[in-house]
Amino acid sequence: MDNKTNINWYPGHMAKTKREMKENLEIIDIVYEVIDGRMPISSKILDIDEIIKNKKRILVVTKMDLCDLSETNKILREYEKKGYKVVPLDLKKENVNSLLNITKEYMKKINEERKNKGLKERAARVLIIGVPNVGKSTLINRLVNKKAAGVGNIPGFTKSLNWIRINKDIELLDSPGILWPKFENEDVALTLAAMSSIKEEIINKEDLALFILNKIFNLYPNKLKERYDLEKLDEDILETYQKIGKKRGLLKKGGEVDFEKVIDIIIRDFKNNAFGKITFDRMK
Repeated sequence: MDNKTNINWYPGHMAKTKREMKENLEIIDIVYEVIDGRMPISSKILDIDEIIKNKKRILVVTKMDLCDLSETNKILREYEKKGYKVVPLDLKKENVNSLLNITKEYMKKINEERKNKGLKERAARVLIIGVPNVGKSTLINRLVNKKAAGVGNIPGFTKSLNWIRINKDIELLDSPGILWPKFENEDVALTLAAMSSIKEEIINKEDLALFILNKIFNLYPNKLKERYDLEKLDEDILETYQKIGKKRGLLKKGGEVDFEKVIDIIIRDFKNNAFGKITFDRMK
């Protein structure tokens, strides 16, 4: 697969969000940079350093319950070596105390500096940032211990910056999911699409289904065998679709395999975690 790509999805509100973040940066103390444990490299915003400059940052890793822990942890260890403070979370069952404690530690130092300058102590002002559908809304819900208003799982749902009081110690500036203007790497773009961080409508569904099959075959061939009883992918992908279609009963009248339904089921199976715990990114 050629690494160059023409895939591009950068709605106007994403550029506006970046501008607003930069305008608010002066009053921000800490940044929660949220990434997806299944794609801890692909979901890292490419130009984030340019947006958040030298602000204190905590790398929050979501969907740890869905990822291949051994592979994801290799990448997270590399981030730690680079000096990142990494907080992996399974938001379905884990509490967020570890994140809150690190935030308080950071803010204690910031407030000491404020005190030395003759300024009053105040609550931490935290910016939360990540690509669409990386789990920011779920994280906020856990932080406030209730369902926050206006939460959606559609890429680009949150359309403007929004302050949320977490508790007396933390005020959170929520932001819409953002991407970067151009995807230089097709693998990254299709990984983001497979994980619902890019709108499906802008991707060729056949390309996405083929990408998912190839990726799973290369990284987790046993999962392809378990799900579709496939030992390998055929050179002619239509033969592979035939086998999946027959196995899943995706037939038109007359018994022919409905290829469109096969493509849809591959994408849906992936999005519904039918292949089990997977991580698509690997350290180079």
